Amino acid sequence: MSLIMRFLLLFSRQGRLRLQKWFTPMMDREKKKIIRDMTTMVLSRQPRTCNFMQWKDLKIIYKRYASLYFCLAIESQENELLALEVIHRYVELLDKYFGNVCELDIIFNFEKAYFILDEFLMGGEIQETSKQIVNRSIDASDMLQETLEEYMSKPAF
Repeated sequence: MSLIMRFLLLFSRQGRLRLQKWFTPMMDREKKKIIRDMTTMVLSRQPRTCNFMQWKDLKIIYKRYASLYFCLAIESQENELLALEVIHRYVELLDKYFGNVCELDIIFNFEKAYFILDEFLMGGEIQETSKQIVNRSIDASDMLQETLEEYMSKPAF
């Protein structure tokens, strides 16, 4: 089960970028143009239209969850349904951690949203398919952070 991804974008209904992950190197100017193109294209689509689009040499797969759009670009020969499942799995992981994730969770805890994404995807490919393993890794990271904060808050003699 391999899926080669180019980028993942999360943006609001107002077109505000909330999270971006680039799996191939690009110039900043090119990234900004892609972000502008994706937000414009996705937000202008009718609510009941297909979640797949062709754009240049890529397939764009998007899904709206509450006030956020999750937009994923894959190679043209890749499976759209698998990409849709990747988006859904990421949302499930975010839901598990935040308890019904919302846009504010992403805004105020963006580093955790990126961490969860990095535990799930790496280099544009699925790293771990098991939600339980990803959640254990997230819990271990939180535990380590709490321990470190507790250690750092104690006075050193």
